Amino acid sequence: MKSHVRVVVIGGGVVGCSVLYHLTKLGWSDVMLIERSELTSGSTWHAAGGFHTLNGDTNMAALQGYTIRLYKELEALTGLSCGLHHVGGITLADTPQRFEQLKAERAKHRYMGLETEILGPQEVLKFTEGLVNLEGIIGALYDPLDGHLDPSGTTMAYAKAARMGGAEIVLHNRVLETNPRPDGSWEVVTEKGTVIAEHVVNAAGLWAREVGAMAGVYLPLLPMAHQYLVTDDVPEIMEILAQGREFPHVMDPGGESYLRQEGRGFCIGFYEKPCEPWSLNGTPWTFGHELLNEDFDKIEDSVTFAYRRFPVLERSGVKRVIHGPFTFAPDGNPLLGPVPGLRNYWSACAVMAGFSQGGGMGLALAQWMIEGEVERDPRGFDVARFGQWTTPGYTVPKVIENYQTRFSVSYPNEEKPAARPFRTTPMYDIFSGMGAVWGQQYGLEVVNYHALPGEPLYETPSFRRSNAFAATAAEVKAVREAVGINEIQNFGKYRVTGPKARAWLDHLLAGRIPKPGRIALNPMLSPKGRIIGDFTVTCLSETEFQVTGSYGAQGQHMRWFEQNLSEGVSVENVSDRLTGFQIAGPMARRVLEKVTSADVSGEALRFMDAKRMVIGMTDCLVQRVSYTGDLGYEIYCDAMCQRQLWHTLWAAGEEFGMRPFGMRAMMSLRLDKFFGSWGREFSPDYMPAETGIDRFITWDKDFIGKVPAQAEKPTRKLAAFVVDVPQAADSADVVAYEPIWIDGTVQGFCTSGGYSHGTGKSVAMGFVPVEKLAPGLIAEIEILGERYPATLVTEPLWDADGARMRKG
Repeated sequence: MKSHVRVVVIGGGVVGCSVLYHLTKLGWSDVMLIERSELTSGSTWHAAGGFHTLNGDTNMAALQGYTIRLYKELEALTGLSCGLHHVGGITLADTPQRFEQLKAERAKHRYMGLETEILGPQEVLKFTEGLVNLEGIIGALYDPLDGHLDPSGTTMAYAKAARMGGAEIVLHNRVLETNPRPDGSWEVVTEKGTVIAEHVVNAAGLWAREVGAMAGVYLPLLPMAHQYLVTDDVPEIMEILAQGREFPHVMDPGGESYLRQEGRGFCIGFYEKPCEPWSLNGTPWTFGHELLNEDFDKIEDSVTFAYRRFPVLERSGVKRVIHGPFTFAPDGNPLLGPVPGLRNYWSACAVMAGFSQGGGMGLALAQWMIEGEVERDPRGFDVARFGQWTTPGYTVPKVIENYQTRFSVSYPNEEKPAARPFRTTPMYDIFSGMGAVWGQQYGLEVVNYHALPGEPLYETPSFRRSNAFAATAAEVKAVREAVGINEIQNFGKYRVTGPKARAWLDHLLAGRIPKPGRIALNPMLSPKGRIIGDFTVTCLSETEFQVTGSYGAQGQHMRWFEQNLSEGVSVENVSDRLTGFQIAGPMARRVLEKVTSADVSGEALRFMDAKRMVIGMTDCLVQRVSYTGDLGYEIYCDAMCQRQLWHTLWAAGEEFGMRPFGMRAMMSLRLDKFFGSWGREFSPDYMPAETGIDRFITWDKDFIGKVPAQAEKPTRKLAAFVVDVPQAADSADVVAYEPIWIDGTVQGFCTSGGYSHGTGKSVAMGFVPVEKLAPGLIAEIEILGERYPATLVTEPLWDADGARMRKG
């Protein structure tokens, strides 16, 4: 065993071996994997081995496609068999809502290059050799890439490919300690000696919590006990095999099950509601190649349902039961990437779908380590998406909820209830008393809308316009005609101070750093020129700045700030200490005039000005800026004073028709102005010029990402459309990733959309080829399987010259 290496990967499951292989593939050969037992110990060896591309996150779906295509490459490279069976996969729909979800997924696949198709019931019967009971089946989604493999053989192929690239694998050697060194490297203490590594990767699977704790890190994950059955030989399968065919992989979400061929019989597994979290207080180091005791009681209802859906199973004996643990994060996605607060410590954990995602996760982490960033937006699987507020008390109920709903319909407006409310502001009880319907972001309760009198305090999950529609319309009307008030806790807020604060921000951010008392919008780019932040920068003085961005991106942004920190600069995350409200609408200035002695006239407080003033009894920072596109002000205060500030503003606003509004109204209002949104129009998937955010870049200075951003020659551009959908309560508007059809082919996709209550139009934003952006373009946008005419719009639908917002 070497004493010094560039990377130590801890854990020899499929994910650890994939990371090791991809590091060598991308050029790092001085790498080592340390495994406490044998390769595949833990979850890998007893995995069912199915793989599929279906995933609501388009980047995850693309990386799953990469994983599946990689297996033949591995076989050719190593000469080892992965036991591949590309039998195709069918996901059944037994409700209209589930069928709508599948149609939405099929639409996404059109521009992703995934050749899936929607099937009718009789086509399902044909694909499944007549072995599926069609009772209640409306349709299905077919994916030719789906199938299954040999988990052990695949892991060994990764391992051999890594060894061929120069990697070392050390078995039967438990890691005892991981100790950080002053130079950023790590001392990895093992049973067989100590290794000094520039980087450590925690790919310890079932033991990831224990390995993380060695570095002082809590990783929010939990093993769940999962059970599947393997049947005796089935005559129908034997007949199919005799004809040179194989039975497809069938997912029956309504029955919480997946079914595939296993040899001459079947394998069927369940995501049952009475599920079982395993080893809540830590995984024993002695656990490895054992299985858990059989537990038919918890899957009794699932088995009964499966017998109805697949009658052939009732005639098939059970040859063996596989019951073992595997790990979930609270949202079911992997925990990947640089761990915030630590140097050169990486997570590759909670990859619960290891044979669908393991290759893509290995590639993504290797790119991150070697190239400094991932080619695809990693936010959906970035370990930093969970902050230091996570605890086992939060993780356990969220993981259980995720397991139980793994096969449930996933709606774009759904707010899952487990472990909520958790983090709240001083306004929680006040807004709840006013009918607030809550969402959550980064663990924080955020108002989505306020229910109208007599309406339920719950938004019905839907792919279509929900019961929030009328309430949202009323909130939008108040903002456009009077004045609305909205909490601004859910902004990420950072205090940047020090003698070199301006110079540091000037290099970190691509835009202009404002003068004292002024505000500027500012993109932040990666070294490759991709958009990794979208901020408002306020200059409080020459040595003090406030930087405001997405609340949900705090972990990613603070990690980037700290990685690029220099002497003479201090960065502090004050997101939860600095709070307040925004007021917006034509009466907003009248409200402000009533509560302060400061001059807030249009001349004294111009658009993009920032001033300190006392509001009521509260010392505040007031910024004249508004994401609603209307006359508006952001009013920041200490969290301890927020309730007093509320009462002051609310009392003053009563005579002007003030009304609280939530995020549903906010996202509708911004569509009137075609304002882009972080995570939708602006993300690490995109470059500045193609999104139009390059108009905020200051090119005559040096900043991170300048060279590739300046060299960008976009082939697509962000555009806005008005979509001709029916004006009905149950109509569906664009959400995201719907394909844009031009001249009969898919040539673009939507980034976001919705209904503009202010203008009465359905709006979509998305990317289309530059050469197609001609005035008068009429495209089609596919929503839930139907194509609707969409007219290109080049000027904002409301206040096109910005008079209300800029002049007031």
